[in-house]
Amino acid sequence: MTKFQRNEIEELLQLYFIMGSTNCKKDPEYVLQQAIEGGITLFQFREKGPGALEGREKARLAQKLFRVCKDAGIPFIVNDDVGLAVELDADGIHVGQEDLAANFVRERAGDKILGVSAHTIEEANKAIRDGADYLGLGPIYPTISKDDARAVSGLAIIDNFRKNGITIPIVGIGGITAANARDVIQAGANGVSLISAIAAADDVKKASSELKRAVM
Repeated sequence: MTKFQRNEIEELLQLYFIMGSTNCKKDPEYVLQQAIEGGITLFQFREKGPGALEGREKARLAQKLFRVCKDAGIPFIVNDDVGLAVELDADGIHVGQEDLAANFVRERAGDKILGVSAHTIEEANKAIRDGADYLGLGPIYPTISKDDARAVSGLAIIDNFRKNGITIPIVGIGGITAANARDVIQAGANGVSLISAIAAADDVKKASSELKRAVM
């Protein structure tokens, strides 16, 4: 398992920012710095979608953003790229159901934080058996940030997981804003994860601060 304690992970998930170059209106480094100043607690590098960087260009951007996080003491998670996570010595990796198997990732990633997206109780239990440290549930609300997003699950999925004995940390994702973030926490999640609500904001620092207040 990870070197992070469960209560540490619960706190880290509070305001979880996910971003790649395709999500930003401005320079990704600047956006990340502003988000950190606004109060994000965890960052995931997710370089996917039309126009996404690949190969060494992707790795170079990851290195830049990793340095920004390291300087600020914000843990850095890599989406679905174990090789890059190991190369950077990132703090963790997150995989979806269509990505690499969680047990393989745990084996490769050692004691890094392992997050797994889950949509059913069965997927959640398998992820836990495979060594997941937290689960990503969603999309809670309609979202435009992911072109591969599934049907909206609503807040009920969080409540359902908790009622079915899923006790590990949970973060909600999908269409979350400052106006509805508190509802996600009250449904049983430990935090909220966001892409466009921060990355596409005109004032990234202000947007992050408002979200932070909403989940406190």
